[in-house]
Amino acid sequence: MQTVTEQQNSRPFVDRRSPGAIRDGVPERRQFSASVNTTRPEVAELSEAVDQYKLKHHRRFITFEELYGVLTELGYHK
Repeated sequence: MQTVTEQQNSRPFVDRRSPGAIRDGVPERRQFSASVNTTRPEVAELSEAVDQYKLKHHRRFITFEELYGVLTELGYHK
């Protein structure tokens, strides 16, 4: 029987910080749209734009300022 340390060492190391990292056959869960269940196209468009921003800038979370930048790129103005 293997110890916990031996079991951990036998698994391949996956650097989750690398862009497009896949762990256990599942892409990294930084996507916002995967958790959004909506029938409104404008909400789906915003979630996809947030996902693309996060992937492009290698960010797991974004600030309100970054979110506002995504919104303005989609044409929002006050």
